[in-house]
Amino acid sequence: MEMEWEYAPVPQRQRRRRRILNAMGRRIKETYRYDTTFWRTALSGLWIVSFLAFTVTILGIPTGLGLPADILLAAGTGTIVLLVAGHILAVLLALTGIRIARLFAGCLLADAIVILLILYYADVQLDAAAAIAVLLSLAGGAGGIVIGLLRSRRVALALLLIAALTLSPLALASKVQETAVTDTFIPSSDEWPELAAANPGLPGDTPFTTFTYGSGQDLHRAEYGEGITLRSFPADASAYIKKWPRLRSLFWGFDSSSLPVNGRVFMPSGDGPYPLVLLVHGNHMMEDYSDVGYAYLGELLASRGFIAVALDQNFLNYSAWSGIPEHDFKVRAWMILKHLEQLGTYSEESGNPFYHKIDFGQTALLGHSRGGQAAAMAADAARWFKSDPVLTAAGRFHITSVIALAPTDKVVDGQQARLKDINYLTLQGARDGDVHDFYGDRQYNRSTYSAGSTAFKSSLYIADANHSQFNSDWGGYDQSLPAGLFLSRSRIMDGAAQRQLAKVYVSAFLEATLHGEHKYEGLFRDYRSGQQWLPETTSYYNRFLDGSFRPVATFEEDRITSTAVNGTAESKGLVWAEELAMDRENKSKANYGVVLKRTSAQDPGAYYSIALQNGTAAEHTLAGAEGLTFAMANRNADKAEDAGVPRPAPAVEIELTDRQGTSARLPLSEVMEILPLPKTQFTLHPWLEERISDGKYGDLSEAVFQTYELPFELFREKAPTLAPDQLSQITFYLQEEGDKVMLDDIGFYARTKAPR
Repeated sequence: MEMEWEYAPVPQRQRRRRRILNAMGRRIKETYRYDTTFWRTALSGLWIVSFLAFTVTILGIPTGLGLPADILLAAGTGTIVLLVAGHILAVLLALTGIRIARLFAGCLLADAIVILLILYYADVQLDAAAAIAVLLSLAGGAGGIVIGLLRSRRVALALLLIAALTLSPLALASKVQETAVTDTFIPSSDEWPELAAANPGLPGDTPFTTFTYGSGQDLHRAEYGEGITLRSFPADASAYIKKWPRLRSLFWGFDSSSLPVNGRVFMPSGDGPYPLVLLVHGNHMMEDYSDVGYAYLGELLASRGFIAVALDQNFLNYSAWSGIPEHDFKVRAWMILKHLEQLGTYSEESGNPFYHKIDFGQTALLGHSRGGQAAAMAADAARWFKSDPVLTAAGRFHITSVIALAPTDKVVDGQQARLKDINYLTLQGARDGDVHDFYGDRQYNRSTYSAGSTAFKSSLYIADANHSQFNSDWGGYDQSLPAGLFLSRSRIMDGAAQRQLAKVYVSAFLEATLHGEHKYEGLFRDYRSGQQWLPETTSYYNRFLDGSFRPVATFEEDRITSTAVNGTAESKGLVWAEELAMDRENKSKANYGVVLKRTSAQDPGAYYSIALQNGTAAEHTLAGAEGLTFAMANRNADKAEDAGVPRPAPAVEIELTDRQGTSARLPLSEVMEILPLPKTQFTLHPWLEERISDGKYGDLSEAVFQTYELPFELFREKAPTLAPDQLSQITFYLQEEGDKVMLDDIGFYARTKAPR
């Protein structure tokens, strides 16, 4: 019997699957069918965008291998990513059957996805990152098409496309200009007597030398390696830093148990002893060294008879590859103490450049950004390091002055620095895109003085200054790339001008507080006395208070509006309340003041008045006083600017009345013009303002005070019989409906210091 084998029919499902696989195979084989020479040439534009995207990114997160190596890394990474992602996306597009140049389209999509991811991880909100990614990738594609057209000799069409691409950014820029915040005020035109002193921002006559001390084992910088003049002892910070990443050890060659004590010294050539000034940088990219960026201050100070030392704390800075060490705020302050300890040791070694050169009774700390907070913490070191032996070693240095350039003000171990009878100066730019709130104002408020203390505190708020330009090496952007590219620089002052301003204020402050040149104190009482030395900017705002201040009302004692330190208050025709001063993010500055707002247009006598106490307290408050002082913030633009209706400055008049009933009334504008606060838009377009860095920028302005000093002589010109030593009442009048101000630190001042 013959048997016949019959094969079972192939199931329909298997045949369908095979047809699909065959169709997919055919489509994959035809992936590059439509990518002609023209479209392959156009890929060059997309490669350029990919290369630039990775270059900008690597510049924001440097490897520490050097700029050429970083650019090569960016070129290689951009090429590989575009090649791999572009081909994968081209295959996926081929599977859809869409008849386009698939490799070109795939690379276009790859560019958009890569840029979106880069921006998203750079703290750009997703919708903004997507919009920017699409625009940049389309621009790259259009640029590539231009290259393809030129190669195929279609010059006219290429020129037409070039014109369209050129005009598009101009149209966008025009729109940005229309929506940008504009300031309607101009620099102060008030005339004010100039200080009878030489420009403190110019070099002095003292010759000086520069050298470094350090570990002698730095892997990246010869000046702290084989080029050192003095060898220092390492600092064991393992009690404060428990975790130190291996990548950080690999880069630096040490861990937290052996932090180097490296310093860049600017030493006057004379015998001394000289006051000591330590310069402390802030947080920046670890691989982009920061300490040399204050050489401009070190050289100036050395030429004027100060020993200046720029401290190296780069190993405590942030790295995209290894993060930032734990407790870095605390360790930055601790390292300042370790430098003082080391310098104290040098000063006792015969033959050492520091031998008998340091004036231990005159020490100043200057810090920028986190370094500014560290400087204040080091001046109040017992709050954090009471049981650390370094406190005793550094205690021989009497820290008399602290300078903070755009400082941070974080709570560390539940504490913040509180300076007592220490001179304090802080500078802050209104266009600071990093430390965007005036945190130095908080430390200003926490600095206090005993009655009769010769120390003082001062702040300067600069309308057009930013953050990074206080350091000569940090560039012009206050955020690392790529997010920094979206910050507006249209109104920021020139970097050299900003550093010249820092020279003037830092030098004048140290001349006044360490050299005893009290003639420079006038600059801190009123910036106009040194306006001839300062760069042009939209406006300056300065605050001042010293140990001669006799308070009448500080608004810190309670929330009862009718009470004051040395009197009782009342108001008529005004809405008044004691409130906290707020920053851009509507967070408290931990400082109370009284807010006054005139609501009535009918009552010509709308006022806020303080009746002084009678008796011994009043006599003590007024004894030797030279004038009335108070701090005031212009609040007229709180809401009006938001509605697009700018308001004029408030019309404020001040009246003094003595016990005999004699009164003298003075318009504040006769003493100093009342400027509106600057309103800062940080990004290139308002739409981006809330979409970068989690919308941290908040409001366009914050409460910033200006100190006004009104000499009694000006009031006596109005009423010659006024007896300033027998005052009974201080009255503030708001003249126009809607006028709104915030007052603080109302009292009397005396200038007891004579120029040396």
